[in-house]
Amino acid sequence: MSTYAIFLDRGKQYGVREGEVVLVDLMPDAKPGSAISFKDVSLVRTGSATKVGRPHVSGASVTGEVTGTQKGEKTQAFKFKKRKNYHRKVGHRAKFTAVKVKSIVG
Repeated sequence: MSTYAIFLDRGKQYGVREGEVVLVDLMPDAKPGSAISFKDVSLVRTGSATKVGRPHVSGASVTGEVTGTQKGEKTQAFKFKKRKNYHRKVGHRAKFTAVKVKSIVG
């Protein structure tokens, strides 16, 4: 069984395993190939042992390598008022940073 961790990054939680690629919110200063570390780890599971932090597991970290940036799926918002000749349609594509998880320590 592979190591599993849940970490917190800028208000969002991500569940990852070693070797996975996870999309986190855009980090404008992160360059492809650079190393990155996440210290706010809430849960680490290795084999049958599970460590749960309150709120974080002490000494645990998730390290990875930035592989690039991506755009997410397009979301659309539509406003409409009947009989008033009013309608507005706007779209948005969120940008993400792709991080390949190298190791989970905990």
